[in-house]
Formats: sequence, structure tokens, C-alpha cells
Amino acid sequence: MAHELYTRTNQKIYFAGLALDSWRRAEEKSALNAPGLIQAEREASLFHLYGALLGLCHEIAGYYRLPGASAPRAELLLVRSPHNSSPSPELGELIELAEHSETWLAQLLQAHAALFEPPRAPAKTKVDPVMPLIEAVSVAEEAPSLTREEVEFWRSNLKELALRFRESLTEW
Repeated sequence: MAHELYTRTNQKIYFAGLALDSWRRAEEKSALNAPGLIQAEREASLFHLYGALLGLCHEIAGYYRLPGASAPRAELLLVRSPHNSSPSPELGELIELAEHSETWLAQLLQAHAALFEPPRAPAKTKVDPVMPLIEAVSVAEEAPSLTREEVEFWRSNLKELALRFRESLTEW
């Protein structure tokens, strides 16, 4: 593998695509382990998409020789800094996308951060002691909050953004 910054971004986008393909195949199967496979591929695709985002940030920061160009987390580069009031146009666009919670980039960052949260039991309401002790329980599984189509959308947006940014970063 070449030691150019863009190769890592390309590799992670490709790996995310492989994970999404495996996720699709797991959804099509009705195997007993399908839910586990789906969860594993969901997490793998998020991991690789985040890596692609970090790679893109490294590309931009490396091109402009920005301080912190080798930051280990994308969030460190995607914050407005009083020291650097005018980031590069590309990094400025990424920062803008990351700051607004309704954008695909903010949702990607939030989904990636959720991978590191411990599982939490749903909050239960206090039970009135005069109520009967038998409780109705639903055995249906909760629908995942993150769909494959949504992650595929994030991947295509990140890929398009990388290609567009690279056109503007090319020296003539």
C-alpha cells in the first residue's frame, strides 16, 4: 500500500462497503445467528466509516499542514478552535456538517460514539403496590435504530465528499 494519506480513506470506504454487503446478506438469511451477524456488520461498517472520515480529515489537515494533522480522533479536528478561526474550506465544511445534529455526518459521529456506550436497561416506571404482580411483556425484538440503508447513504455521501475535496486539493 502506498503511503499517501488518501489510500487509508479509500481503504476504509472499501471496507465499509464490504461490511454493508455482508450486512445485506445476513438480513436476507433466516439463520439462527442472523441477528448476531447483522449486529457485527453494523458495528464493522460504522467502525470503517468513522475510519474513512478520520482518513479524510488527515488528508485535508496534511495538505494544509494544519496543527494536529495526525489527531487520533476525527472529533479533535472537527471542532471550531479560537486558535484557528479560519480553517480550510474543506475542513470548514466538515465542521459545519458535524455541528448540526440533523446532518448525516453528525449522525455518523453519534452512531460511532454509541458503540462505546455500555448497554442500558430501559427505564421502568415505579409500580403501584396495589397493582397486580403479573406484567404483560412483549417478546418482539426492538427494531434497530440504525438501518443498513442509512449507513449506505452515509458511505455514499462520504465517498462523494472525498472525491469533491480531492478535486479542490489537487495542485495544478
